[in-house]
Amino acid sequence: MKIIFSKLSGSGNDFIVIDNRALSIQLTPMQIKELCTRGTGIGADGLIYIEPSANYDFSMKYHNSDGFPGSMCGNGGRCAVYFAHSKGIAASSELNYEFEANNNHYNAWIIDHESVKLQMLPPEEFINDMNIEGFICHSVNTGSPHVIIYVLDLNNVNVTEIGRFIRHKTDFFPQGTNVNFVQINSPDTLAIRTFERGVEDETLSCGTGAVAAALMTYRIGKTKNTSLKIKVRSGDTLHVNFSENMHEVFLTGPAKIIFEGNFDIDLKKP
Repeated sequence: MKIIFSKLSGSGNDFIVIDNRALSIQLTPMQIKELCTRGTGIGADGLIYIEPSANYDFSMKYHNSDGFPGSMCGNGGRCAVYFAHSKGIAASSELNYEFEANNNHYNAWIIDHESVKLQMLPPEEFINDMNIEGFICHSVNTGSPHVIIYVLDLNNVNVTEIGRFIRHKTDFFPQGTNVNFVQINSPDTLAIRTFERGVEDETLSCGTGAVAAALMTYRIGKTKNTSLKIKVRSGDTLHVNFSENMHEVFLTGPAKIIFEGNFDIDLKKP
């Protein structure tokens, strides 16, 4: 079967997006992994299905590049909204989309050309000052589980090696975790590099990771600002704004269509 797709980037986090509202395609984990593999496939950090929703404008179903369903992806959610807008999927109100992902309801807004603001879920499960074999780790769930490690020289951190080590410390994180290395550049500016669970490598950006970094930095008193700029590895900047009680959290940044195409695949393949 020939399947039409769009390739989108959310500040460097890239996704294969398929409009699945009429097709009801279900690729296997191996097929998704092959499509997401760089060099031999389309190449992406994950795959997103846009599907019908009984209650909202659409439903987003996200798979990591390993082929398996993932937890919430902030940049993926922003890209899904931009895709919906570009393809003429009607919004609940002017430029305000409502969608569901992992049985949760999200609001998002098209801010201007190629920029999307997404309201995140309130954070959960804050844990501070875990000493994991010499690494001082802070953790929080922002829709996906994240560890924050503060560093002084972000460029020289071995993100892949240390990230993989922390990610697999199942005595601390039974389901695994994403690992973020954060450098504080000013009271309202952070720089971040992220090792993503499910991609199993460093990515150029991570939306839920940027949110985790901003909220943790505020929670432990390293900043008094509730509006932070987060510079990600791609060079883009994400903006995280939140209320003092962190019940309202917003992630804003670029989202764009890189290219569109099609691929042939055997849907009967196991």
